Amino acid sequence: MNLDHTPRQTVLDQLRHTATDPDRRILFTGATVVTMDPALGTLPVGDVLVQGTTIAAVGGDLRAQGAAEGAVVVDAVGTVVTPGFVDTHRHAWEAQLRRIMPDVDDLGAYVTTTLLGYAPVYRPQDMYTGTKLAALTAIDSGITTMLDFSHNSRTAVHSDAAVRALLDTGIRGVHAAMGPHFGAWDHQWPADVARLQKEYGSELLTFRLATLATDEIAGPEIAYGPELARFAKELGIGVSVDAVFGTSSSQAILTWERQGLLGPDLTLIHSTGLTAEAWRAIGASGTTVALAPTSDTQIGLETAIPAVDEALSVGVRPGLSIDVEVALASDMFTQMRALHAIQRMRAVNGVYGTEREPVRISTADVLDFATLQGARTNGLADVVGSLTPGKQADLLVITAEEINNMPLNDPIGTVVLGSDARNIDTVLIAGQVRKFNGHVLDVDLPALRAEVTASRDHVLAAAQAANATAP
Repeated sequence: MNLDHTPRQTVLDQLRHTATDPDRRILFTGATVVTMDPALGTLPVGDVLVQGTTIAAVGGDLRAQGAAEGAVVVDAVGTVVTPGFVDTHRHAWEAQLRRIMPDVDDLGAYVTTTLLGYAPVYRPQDMYTGTKLAALTAIDSGITTMLDFSHNSRTAVHSDAAVRALLDTGIRGVHAAMGPHFGAWDHQWPADVARLQKEYGSELLTFRLATLATDEIAGPEIAYGPELARFAKELGIGVSVDAVFGTSSSQAILTWERQGLLGPDLTLIHSTGLTAEAWRAIGASGTTVALAPTSDTQIGLETAIPAVDEALSVGVRPGLSIDVEVALASDMFTQMRALHAIQRMRAVNGVYGTEREPVRISTADVLDFATLQGARTNGLADVVGSLTPGKQADLLVITAEEINNMPLNDPIGTVVLGSDARNIDTVLIAGQVRKFNGHVLDVDLPALRAEVTASRDHVLAAAQAANATAP
């Protein structure tokens, strides 16, 4: 990088100095540009011009067209520029408990330990800390949009804390609120979502309703159905449904089809072990699907096989998600690689010993799932997910000349199979720089570490005390 021989710190100073200018222009030059826009494709050498919050132009040599005039020029030679990754489902409040149960045996163990044991002792400040940590970690690894499936909304104050955390980090947040599974709560949900949307809704922060597929885990109050669907429609927001797997969820999907409750504004999370009839209904209605590749496989949800083939067979291109950091990795690279490997293994295994050819997904497929399809799943396809002029400037500059990526032979293969968080040099969200030169900006790491540790210690001690006094 550094084509203009401008020191990186000088570039950062220029970016900071002009941050409040609504017409500020940033020109990334000389990169390999993976637009994820089918009409634009991949530019082996290209430039990206950002103006204000949006992508103004993508082209082979924008300097020659005068784009550098008045712009902060960022030399991006030796990098791959891509859209930001989109996480379609993460329980962000749990982040200070990350990897506390890395070898969790099944869903029941997760539910008992986390949702029944830890969740009820969370204070609003713990909601804030966990959500903030998850969002900063997302930004560090190139996730610019995160749907926070916030299913510990015990009070309005708990919800406010989670929302403020998204705002304070600068991530593009989708706050999907749901009442808790167990323990005391104010039953302010779902009505309180209307207040949250009115008070906090913005271009950078949108809202969805979060529910469960059936009443098996936590009762009927938080299970999707006509009443919750009607409420979401009145607010003009989408619905994300978790714990979609198996026979009972398949039956629920067919019931929703008869009730007219399926459609593009509905996202079904996991979707493992569903019947062929349920998949027919999903495909016919344009309902979206959020896969959680490592969650399905590691925790063993229903069949334990991410349902990518089932989704593609009915014309649904899914989004990808992280799910629970108490047991899983935090980044999108892991999700892409896991899904890529699992599907290709399954494809070959399915035809082994026959003369049939396996139908494999590609690295381009999983990058599409992690960007444009994730945006569509979150209801933001017209906003983010590709480097299309007019969309919001959520983009990544990924180094391709580090020891783990050199030499750059295939840009999409390098992003999906070679890169990790250390290669995320720069992150822009709505045109604002959130990571630069490999560092998340404006984070006091010692203070964050102390805050996270104190919250974790409180949760563990409070949960232990509650368990000791339980009848």
